[in-house]
Amino acid sequence: MSAMLPVPADTAPRLTEVLGSSLASLTGAPNPLGLAPARSAVVVLVDGLGAANLRQRAGHARHLAGAMAKRDVIHTVVPTTTAAALASLTTGAMPGSHGLVGYRTLDRAHDRLVNQLNGWDAGMRPETWQLRPTIFEAAAVEGVDAVVIGAPRYADSGFTRAVLRGARYVAGASIADRFDAALDVLDRGAPALVYLYIPELDQAAHASGWESDRWLGLLEQLDAETASFERRMPRGTGLLVTADHGVVDVPAHRHVFVDAKPELVDGVLHVGGEPRFLQLYFDDELDAASRASLVERWRESESGRSWVMTRAEAIAAGLFGEVAPEAESRIGDLLVAARAGIAYYDRRAADRQAEAMIGQHGSLSDEEARVPLIRRGAFARA
Repeated sequence: MSAMLPVPADTAPRLTEVLGSSLASLTGAPNPLGLAPARSAVVVLVDGLGAANLRQRAGHARHLAGAMAKRDVIHTVVPTTTAAALASLTTGAMPGSHGLVGYRTLDRAHDRLVNQLNGWDAGMRPETWQLRPTIFEAAAVEGVDAVVIGAPRYADSGFTRAVLRGARYVAGASIADRFDAALDVLDRGAPALVYLYIPELDQAAHASGWESDRWLGLLEQLDAETASFERRMPRGTGLLVTADHGVVDVPAHRHVFVDAKPELVDGVLHVGGEPRFLQLYFDDELDAASRASLVERWRESESGRSWVMTRAEAIAAGLFGEVAPEAESRIGDLLVAARAGIAYYDRRAADRQAEAMIGQHGSLSDEEARVPLIRRGAFARA
């Protein structure tokens, strides 16, 4: 392998434990995060708010940053991308187990790359492509009201049907609307497991960068709304604020075009994954020697600035967790995860809009992989 992979210790707290521990806190069961018993639990997932992002802008989020102790940091999953991480949050399983192993992955049955967030169709049915039951389904068995609160446009998306099944969806157009909707659920008095999703910061980071005024304004808004919600939430409510991944800004002059070196794409049928975590799918007709040669060319070219690993190496290292047979073929033959502040693109792609993105994620750096887990209300530690 080209460089030692930054694999967290098995004992490190993970995003996979957050929702299951929250449910356990409502039923009095022990849980991996050691959450205290609560009447209801609210998990706020802020898309793209890494621990480093929050700490470096602590002055703009005094409530959240002030509540985050050094120990209130956990690891998300690999790759550090929304589709994989949110599915891991809601199933409690690693990507290799639930099957959403990246942003764009190979659907071998139809020999095509599929977008795991918005590429759902009859050939990729949400109900079967995502392989695991959700924690919301487990909540229903326990008599706990399972509620997802998100933007209206996601209410009936394929991704929602894949990873949020078992919960009722409540739409809120703005950040404030969503927190108000959560209060409405809690005020009913019945035990509830509430998952509140905030996509705005990630969207602003992609468009303008996480160091932009636009992103900072949204962080300030989030901070104020969280503080207000805490003051109003009923006694006995446990609150967790976490994220699916962090963000790094990659300016255009740090783009690397893989097609500039024909020897790197000769034999590659599909360039999937995302700019900081390429998943390369080889032509099935390549023999073993040609495959090995292609891997070696990538190592020679990119090992100085990226982790370059085969599918077998990544699985052996435990990056995807336990890998289900149905999911294994969805992982790229070769994975290229950026170590430096770069992003990979292919100028032969039919759609090159992604090159306009500034905020990026997907790889294994601490900035992308470490996220907050801020504990408040009944979950606050003394």
